Amino acid sequence: MKKNLLRVLLAAVVLTTSILTGIAPVFAQETVTLEFSQWWEPELPAGAFRAIIDRFEAANPGIKVELVSGPYSSTREQVVAGAATGTMSDVVGLDGAWVNDFVKQGAIADLSALIAEANYDDSQLASQIQLNGATYMIPVVNFVYPVFINDDLLSAAEIESAPSNRTEFAEAAKALTSSENNVSGWVLPLSLEAPNGIQNDVMSWVWASGKSMLKDGQPDLTNDDVKSAVEYIKALYDDGLIAPGAFTMKEQDKVEEFTNGRVGMMIDTLAHINLIRERNPEMNFSLAPVPAADDYEGTRGLPYASWGIGIAENSEHKAEAWKLVEFLMSEEINSELATIANAFPGNVNSEPDLSGSDPLFTDAFEIYKTIYPANEFVGLPVAEDLMRTFDEEFQLLLEGDQTVDEALANAQAAWEKEF
Repeated sequence: MKKNLLRVLLAAVVLTTSILTGIAPVFAQETVTLEFSQWWEPELPAGAFRAIIDRFEAANPGIKVELVSGPYSSTREQVVAGAATGTMSDVVGLDGAWVNDFVKQGAIADLSALIAEANYDDSQLASQIQLNGATYMIPVVNFVYPVFINDDLLSAAEIESAPSNRTEFAEAAKALTSSENNVSGWVLPLSLEAPNGIQNDVMSWVWASGKSMLKDGQPDLTNDDVKSAVEYIKALYDDGLIAPGAFTMKEQDKVEEFTNGRVGMMIDTLAHINLIRERNPEMNFSLAPVPAADDYEGTRGLPYASWGIGIAENSEHKAEAWKLVEFLMSEEINSELATIANAFPGNVNSEPDLSGSDPLFTDAFEIYKTIYPANEFVGLPVAEDLMRTFDEEFQLLLEGDQTVDEALANAQAAWEKEF
């Protein structure tokens, strides 16, 4: 009450002064603060993302950006909670697998409308994630998920080259596994809390051989190709070649196991190259495509994911939020972001500068030229729930509580209900 009274009195004084002097009052523009939740900042070199945001603020004096940063899994939990309660940050980092659910909840804004209002030329965007003809997520940068290989462990196991098919991968995993040295051949994160291991670490074996988990847009989990991949992973598990604790392991745990030299191989995003270099500068590691079935000779699929961006429907500053999106998608900034993230740009006119980047990114770019990006979960209804349902059945299979056929049939039935 007192504050409101003071404001009224102040306004009256200013108005009276302006009348007496003939000088119109100048009021300071109120600064808008945008909250931006994402997992990107921790995966970039220290201070790099904040420096980019500082440049945005310098170009837009009336807007400040508060970065809310954390690992992927905790960011996902925070964003999901915000979607359910209407408290989502103004700008949010998005995974394509979340979009369908958030749109159904009315949690994220229709970016097509904001694009039109800003007269933005969206032909410069490499891709847009749409639902019912409207854009809800824009991929800022894109990452493929190759196999990371600890070269020192590979050399010690007297393996001369990276495995290219399933038989070679199993042989390498066996040679790398050593209970005496606490080393496993491969790592598989199957946490039900963050079930994206099904997407990146399980279905990647299907896509690597050019196959699919869908048929005419519908679930097709009982086909021979999915069954073959699942049987293969089950054999690796039964042979003790997968790191312990798979059922509760999340993506960041997988990276820790690899970084600390406790696993020889993992399937992971290029975004973690910086993180591994930072935490273990002495590690020698390389990249390779996900191995295909032994008899497959066609183009291989390689899982990919995006640092997607969206705007919360509950945001009171959508126009300012769009300015941030537009800034990050601009040719120069997007090139820079792709370069420091070891990623592929989301602006078709942007090019990462490979000259000063990690040599592994050049290797990844060569791999990228030989594959097709594959991620059949993007845009599916309740995509994370689909992963989780498959995960539950897959864990029962690995524990020996059901057969491969039973696991796939159960997952198929559950998926059909969601479709």
